[in-house]
This record gives sequence, C-alpha cells and structure tokens, in this order.
Amino acid sequence: MAKTILGIDIGHDQLKLALVRGNRVLKVASAEMPENLLRENRITSRESMAELLRATMKQNRLRANHAAFVLPNEAVFIKNVEIPPMTVDQLEYNLPFEFNDYITGERKEYVFDYAVVSDYATPGDEGGAAVGTEGAEEAEAAEPVMELLAVGAHRSLIEDAQDTLRKAGLRLVRSAPALCCYIGLIRAQQELLSGFGDEYGILDLGFQSIRMYMFKKDRHVATRVLEVGMSRLDDVLAEAYGVDTHLAHTYLMSNYDNCQDRDECHTAYDNIAVELMRAMNFYRFSNPNSVLSDLWLCGGGAVIQPLANTIGDMLDLQLHPATELVPGGEAIESCNSFVQAIGITLS
Repeated sequence: MAKTILGIDIGHDQLKLALVRGNRVLKVASAEMPENLLRENRITSRESMAELLRATMKQNRLRANHAAFVLPNEAVFIKNVEIPPMTVDQLEYNLPFEFNDYITGERKEYVFDYAVVSDYATPGDEGGAAVGTEGAEEAEAAEPVMELLAVGAHRSLIEDAQDTLRKAGLRLVRSAPALCCYIGLIRAQQELLSGFGDEYGILDLGFQSIRMYMFKKDRHVATRVLEVGMSRLDDVLAEAYGVDTHLAHTYLMSNYDNCQDRDECHTAYDNIAVELMRAMNFYRFSNPNSVLSDLWLCGGGAVIQPLANTIGDMLDLQLHPATELVPGGEAIESCNSFVQAIGITLS
C-alpha cells in the first residue's frame, strides 16, 4: 500500500502543503507566512515554523506522519554529471569531488545525493559528452558514461528541516530542490507530455524570482533565473494606490478594482516578458537545435492572466496551465501554487 506523504513547500509569502498517497493528491492547503519567518531562504525560528505547520494541518484536517520537504533553490548546488560507471559505494566516495568548485569549508559539512538519468550513455549520444572532430569512430571506441543529476546541500539545511518537522510531529523522509519536484511530475505525467514532443519548459512565476526550467523528455537541460518576481507588481500597485506592499499583493491576487489591467501593470508585464525573451534567446543560441514550443506555467503569478497573455505573445510559445502537470490537477483549486509541494512527494 502506498505511503501517505505530506509535501511541504515554504515560500516567502505562503506555506503550501499537499497530502499525497501514491500518485493521488488527497488534499492541499496553504497559509500566509508570517513576516521574517523566512530570511535569506532559511527558517529563522524552528519553533514558530513548527507551530504554523501544526496549526495549518489541524485547521485543514491533514493527517500524516511522513513529510517531503522542498529545499530552497538558492541554498542547493545542482549539477549534471557524467562519470565512468561506478558502484554505489564508489559514487558515494567520488560524488563530493564534483562540487569542489561550489562548496566552501570541509566536504563533511555537506550532504550529497544523485538521481540516475541514464545508466550508460556513449559519449556523443544526446545528453552525453560531445563527439570530437574525429567522428563516429572515436565515439564507438569511447568508454560509456553514467549520467547523473547530482545535488549538494549544507548539512545544517537538512538538519533544520528535520528538527522543524520533528517539532511539528512529522518525520522527514525526502528532501529535494524544486528541479527534482518537476522531474517527478514529468515522469508521473510522461504519457500525457509525450504528446507535446521531446522538448518543453516549465516557467515558475515566483514571488522573488522567475525560473525557466528546460527539459528534453525527463532530462534537465538548463535553468534560467530572472532576479525579478511578482513582488515587482506589488511595488507597482503599492505606489499606484498609496498602500503598503502587503495590501497591494492582496489587491493583485484578487484583481481588486480590475487592477491587473492597469497601465502600470501592463508596463511591468512587458518588462518581465522582455527579460524572459532575452533568457529564451540565450537558451536557443546555446542550443541551436532546440524545438521548444510549449511552456507550463506554475507559481503564484500563473493566475495573473494578462501577464500570461503578454508572456505567450512575446515568447511566441504555447502556454499551458499547471493542472496539466499534476495528476488530477483539474480538481485542485489554485493548483499552480502547489506544484512543488505535490512534485516533492513524487520525486
């Protein structure tokens, strides 16, 4: 029998919870994050965070013993790795050395994990090492490689999550960054997504930043990060209405006074779309054989339809709702906000 897992995604403005059994989403819930409870992507008070978790679970009748935790992107190192075939013990020894250029301090202060993308690939295959100018003969003679998605994180980050969840009556059974959450969803929806070709993207319209994840089938190709998020729209509306940014955010998400269609907002949409177009152009320049034509919208900004329309027009791509990424997504209210909390239970 499949285990029931509570997926937990702690954002700057909202806590998102998803109760999942197998590939079935049982219930989702959210709560507003108190100010300063999350600072520089770290929980500032384990006790307060645990209390918020307990209260949200109780209020929404979410019952679980096991939890999966979404790690903040900024606090995790992610790397596509190609190495000679190894045993598990050899991998555990060698994997930390792949992160020498990223970590500071002793390697024992970090934890490392990996997911196998393909067991054995010949250099020159799609996703493998590039074939040199000598041609196919060298590729045939080359040794096979293992393709891995490797992850590294400071040990204290995992310990913070474990302790916080323990105080909330939960046991941490899985933790991974957002990228792994999306890979879990792609694999769960592989049959559906196969109808859109081999290459596609996921656009996470977050509060502080926007991330564009590119995939070929379930293989991660690239991530582009824009240091701009929905908070820019909050600032625009705060100035327009003469209110603080918290109230402006409420205006934005509820479309108070049809504020999403204000001229100031449309100017901000255009600026965001132009930055996305630049990121997309750089991606296509780096991947000249790209046939990307479809993007799935996630995150809080996905419900702002004028923004979505502007992005679709500027990028000339077909946009899809997050409900298509999530099993049973059509039945989940505000599904776009819970994509990572659901995906972490499947990764």
